[in-house]
Amino acid sequence: MALIKDKPPLVLHVVYRFDTGGLENGVVNLINNMPEDVYRHVILALTDVTDFRLRIVRRDVEFLSLNKTPGHALKLYPRLFSIFRRLRPDIVHTRNLAALEVVVPAWLAGIRVRVHGEHGRDVGDLDGSSRKFQWVRRLYSPFVSHYLALSRDLADYLVSKVKVSPSKVTQVYNGVDLIRFSPREVAHFQPLPGCPFAASEFWIAGTVGRMQTVKDQLTLVRAFIRALEIAPALKPRLRLVLVGDGALRAQCQSLLDMAGVADLAWLPGERSDIPDVMRSLNCFVLPSLAEGISNTILEAMASGLPVLATDVGGNADLVVHGITGHIVPAADVEAMAQGLAHLASEPELARRMGLAGRLRVLEKFSLQAMVATYQDLYDRLLSSASGNLQLPPTNR
Repeated sequence: MALIKDKPPLVLHVVYRFDTGGLENGVVNLINNMPEDVYRHVILALTDVTDFRLRIVRRDVEFLSLNKTPGHALKLYPRLFSIFRRLRPDIVHTRNLAALEVVVPAWLAGIRVRVHGEHGRDVGDLDGSSRKFQWVRRLYSPFVSHYLALSRDLADYLVSKVKVSPSKVTQVYNGVDLIRFSPREVAHFQPLPGCPFAASEFWIAGTVGRMQTVKDQLTLVRAFIRALEIAPALKPRLRLVLVGDGALRAQCQSLLDMAGVADLAWLPGERSDIPDVMRSLNCFVLPSLAEGISNTILEAMASGLPVLATDVGGNADLVVHGITGHIVPAADVEAMAQGLAHLASEPELARRMGLAGRLRVLEKFSLQAMVATYQDLYDRLLSSASGNLQLPPTNR
């Protein structure tokens, strides 16, 4: 739907902090892949914008930082109001609970389309049972024009717990760059710099992500140690790679040291060459306690890897159990160890699962499909705001 203006409509994306993360990666992919003559974009971080902004390849994107201190953003409302009045965005798109309160000054400034996206569970409410967080979302809901939920789980949460009308909720999956993330057989594969394990000699299971409690790499380390106990014949070739940095890194290393298997694992810290990391693995593991729609699962599937993931958030939306990998209960060391031992003991089965995952991503989780859903929703919301029409729900 063409919207006739002197300039393309402006979307102001509001996040708590613009730094490395799945939510922020989704914003990058959306902006980089949406045609420049369709929508313009500004990114506003309530705290700060890091060098992650360099991932945006468009030259016309403005970045704003408010350096917010802990607590409610009420004291920032005058600044936010001024920004909205100066930029006159056609759409304000907030993401996750930490940015939700911005819909109020957007409403006060006369912004007619206020979209809010739910990308994953709150750190203090991994199962969505907090009455406080439900109440806070319900309090702000009159100021939200439409919601985007990145998994069926989050869409159900908005409708059943927050009491948002289903007509105001659209489910949209993240998309993945199928060129950047491709199997080693397709890409010009080179050994991963610094990695002590060669994919030609070992069967390597690994994960990528911030090493913090919600990502639960400790369960993966315990499962790796247990898998070697279950199937000791795997010890000469099963290896573990944990990419990322954070509070759990030292704890993971300590567990490996105490078990006497530190030489079978590699913890390089944070890396920027994630596509190459994926191609160096034989299996991707996501041990998280909570997720929305995991970008790293999609990237692993696009790279042709079988995925072993916990049954949280949208993980089971992505991984077809027994077909593209395995889904196991969260924080269940034994179940994860059994899944890891099974895949490592059946490398041909694991390879076929990886190929099935790549095909699934090609069919359902392309960047083009994601961008088309956002663009269609933005168009319809602007048209509805102009004509005061009721939007039918969209689920993709």
